[in-house]
Amino acid sequence: MTDLMKNLISICIAFAIVCTGCQSATQKLTKHDESTSSVSAVAHGTVPEDDAPNSESKERGEITLTAATFQENGSSEEVELRNSPETPPNTETPPNTEKPASPADLNAETVSLDDVLGSVYSSYPLLRSAMFARNIAIGQQIGASGAFDTKLKAATENSPTGFYENYRNSIGIVQPTMWGGEVFAGYRVGRGSFEPWYLERNTNDGGEFKTGVQIPLARNRGIDQRRADLWKANLERQLAEPEIQAQLITFVQNASYSYWDWVAAGENHKIAMRILDLASERTERIEAQVKEGLIDPQEKIDNERLVAIRKAKVADTRRKVQQTAAKLSVFWRDSAGNPILLREDQTPGFPVANEIDEEAFQRDVNEAVSNRPELRYLDLTRRQLDIDYTEACNQMQPEVDALLVGSQDVGQPTSSKRDKSQFDGEAGIYVDVPLQRRKARGKMAEIEAKVAQIAAKRRITQDKIVVDVQMAYAALISAWEQVQFTEEAVDKAEDLAIRERQLLDAGASDMLKVTLREQYSVESAEKSVEALRLYHESRADYRAAIAVDRVQ
Repeated sequence: MTDLMKNLISICIAFAIVCTGCQSATQKLTKHDESTSSVSAVAHGTVPEDDAPNSESKERGEITLTAATFQENGSSEEVELRNSPETPPNTETPPNTEKPASPADLNAETVSLDDVLGSVYSSYPLLRSAMFARNIAIGQQIGASGAFDTKLKAATENSPTGFYENYRNSIGIVQPTMWGGEVFAGYRVGRGSFEPWYLERNTNDGGEFKTGVQIPLARNRGIDQRRADLWKANLERQLAEPEIQAQLITFVQNASYSYWDWVAAGENHKIAMRILDLASERTERIEAQVKEGLIDPQEKIDNERLVAIRKAKVADTRRKVQQTAAKLSVFWRDSAGNPILLREDQTPGFPVANEIDEEAFQRDVNEAVSNRPELRYLDLTRRQLDIDYTEACNQMQPEVDALLVGSQDVGQPTSSKRDKSQFDGEAGIYVDVPLQRRKARGKMAEIEAKVAQIAAKRRITQDKIVVDVQMAYAALISAWEQVQFTEEAVDKAEDLAIRERQLLDAGASDMLKVTLREQYSVESAEKSVEALRLYHESRADYRAAIAVDRVQ
């Protein structure tokens, strides 16, 4: 009886350990660290060794993968999702970014570019839509972790008729582990009469407790399909970030274009208003000069014609201000996400144009290579291929599994021999060796080719990024030079127009010359506005090329 109690206590302790292991394995599923065993595999193609932005591919290199390589970043979003299953995370909370998360005062006299970009970061609907890619990836990650869910198994098998009448019922749990095997525990009861060749199905009156563990010794030891799917799901979650950043860069660039188009339209409207005021103010003086006989009456008619034309110009520039404000309202929103239509008097004018020095340009090239989402996306994609390659190498190994099982019947013995009352321990090794291994070899060859493709794409993508920055820099320098020259032209044209108006007042000129001088002044001013618009939009292109904008 003492031995029986000892064995029963051992079974209960083992059962408790298994249950504890189930919870522990679930908790550590997305948080296990570098203590997990590593898996090494030799690639027979061109495979980069690391994921650094400047890494180069090596011929006949070696791929070394560890579990810690793929288990990056905690699962805080997963916890948040589980705590509020009816409301996905980030539904109402604005994205946490490096830019201001709230727009400026809606009643402010002017609206700056930073105000508009802050509104894009906090309220732009398409950016919020892009953010939900994180939730999609989190859902995929949770789904992949389902391969490690604790499984409850139960069965009832009955033979109520026939020569041998018996009833068998069982229940147990199985917990897959992160080291490739599984642990299990269960309880079963067998009653009735059994065939002589199935006497092991019978149990003592109290039933039988069983626990055991299955351990891979070769294949599936460092990696298996379940862990590979989970690790790739973790990387898929990280892949959402460069996709979101790429969309954010586009949104900021488009918002900047819309903003500077609106500012340029406001400046052109101010020019049209100013030139109309000049013609309107001149009307009374011309009428007085006509009455005194100093100038020909046709000069008065010519000025009235000029006023009408300039009023039409003002109407056209006002239309452009309103249209560009409507376009900008897609990006300029209040805290509730509603579009705001800006007024004409809120246009701020262009800030001072500054040149970028050569040293800053060289730093920006390196920053672009580090920050651009395209390279990060390719690096993460290649790491997914590394996992596939390691899993393919795993399939080349023989399947050798060790099995340890312990069982103990309790209660009144069903046989006088008491053959069910002793503690039973079993140990076994099972071997399954693939011979041709063509599936694994084909998978390895396929992945090696894909890795080589990724290496080539990464090289050309990095070169294109450098070219993008160089082109944006050249456009910015050209636009800055145009700003300097057009501002000089505006000063000279305005000076000539002022002189011609003074001569007209003195009776030494006529409306034709004044009109031409003022038209030249207007054209120069409009060209200066266009140069400034081009400069600031080139700034937006340069900002996009070096990937300043990114989410956290």
